[in-house]
Amino acid sequence: MSRNAAKKQFTVADLVAQTEGVESRKDAGVVDEIPAAYKDIDAVIAAQADLVDVVATLRQVLCVKG
Repeated sequence: MSRNAAKKQFTVADLVAQTEGVESRKDAGVVDEIPAAYKDIDAVIAAQADLVDVVATLRQVLCVKG
């Protein structure tokens, strides 16, 4: 979704909940970067199943935004 749509749809509380366990900024200035604003990675990988082999799954622990 667009940054403006994310800012309208999500709150700082949503951001805090979705980034639990990730060291990151959790304020109104980065609400547009909320994970729900992005495509679901499992759906993206599934759509490419004939092109890729999943060999590892990584978990985000840090997110740095300026």
